[in-house]
Amino acid sequence: MKPKRLPIPPPPDRRRFRRRLLAWYRRHGRDLPWRKTNDPYHILVSEIMLQQTQVDRVLPKYAEWLEKYPSLEALARAPEREVTASWYPLGYNIRPKRLQTIAREAVSRYGGQVPADEETLLSFKGIGASTAGAIRSFAFRQRAAILDTNVARLLFRVFVGKGDPKSHAMKQHLWRLSATLVPSRHVFAFNQALMDLGAMVCVARNPRCPVCPMARGCRAFPFGPDRGK
Repeated sequence: MKPKRLPIPPPPDRRRFRRRLLAWYRRHGRDLPWRKTNDPYHILVSEIMLQQTQVDRVLPKYAEWLEKYPSLEALARAPEREVTASWYPLGYNIRPKRLQTIAREAVSRYGGQVPADEETLLSFKGIGASTAGAIRSFAFRQRAAILDTNVARLLFRVFVGKGDPKSHAMKQHLWRLSATLVPSRHVFAFNQALMDLGAMVCVARNPRCPVCPMARGCRAFPFGPDRGK
């Protein structure tokens, strides 16, 4: 017998969540350079750099990288050893190699452009479901869900509160939840706000529950080790 699916919040709760989140983001959202562009290549670079790396470490490298490799074509034709060296000190050095592979494939198959459709984006090594959703929503303003570590933690605490957040079934539920919550308008701001709230307030340890706009109604409030991780 299959386990029962966890419920998705009803429309009034979804609207309340969106309203509170967007209001908080207007006041507290971070001023980041990749939020000032619609260039899909720039968005791609930022998303790959931000995988498992904190924003403050990415900021100087992002500007330096785009100055050195201003387009997919420039990255595609650069020497591989130089590309890897240019990535230092971000770590996880498989990422620059994958980014250059994406650039070369985009140049050879897609006219030097980052594709906008989910299926093609997912065909690139190094682009998973959340990165594809980020590119679609940030560069192309499509209604697409994201679920990075910060977003998953936030949604789990606010809407679930108990259980194993890392289980396959829970991850599937959180993806359904994220996809359901994405509004038809303001997709860019909504997904950026999810990431900011998870990174700035609903942090892994010692979350700032008293200042969280979701405290009222949060299933994990007040957060403690015995109420979810």
